[in-house]
Amino acid sequence: MKVAFATQDMQRVDAHFGWAKNIAIYEISGEASHLVEAVQFDGDLQEDGDEDKLAPKLAAIKDCAILYVAAIGGSGAARVVAKNIHPIKVNQPEDIGALLEKLRAVLNGTPPPWLRKAMLKGQERTFEFEDEETEHG
Repeated sequence: MKVAFATQDMQRVDAHFGWAKNIAIYEISGEASHLVEAVQFDGDLQEDGDEDKLAPKLAAIKDCAILYVAAIGGSGAARVVAKNIHPIKVNQPEDIGALLEKLRAVLNGTPPPWLRKAMLKGQERTFEFEDEETEHG
């Protein structure tokens, strides 16, 4: 499962989604986690009501199941949720490594229903049907 972190310093979740200089994307399982990609954003990232600046960020996190942010605007949150990504707001800057450890502990325990659903993101759904013999007659 992929998890994204809005970060200015690549160490902590300390950024508003729209203003984040970086989005750190990790692959996480019950056993381990590792950085898959760090996407950098340049230009004017200040809060200005410009919704177009969200498009590259939404594209960067499209395969993620969870997005950790310091803050996110209403329309940004709606667009994230529409992509089946669960936004999680942290109340103060939090270390990405510590958040990954907490999340791994939950994955190894009994994840809540929303997290079980998020864990399935990106996996193809397979349906198994027994072979049925039909007689034509």
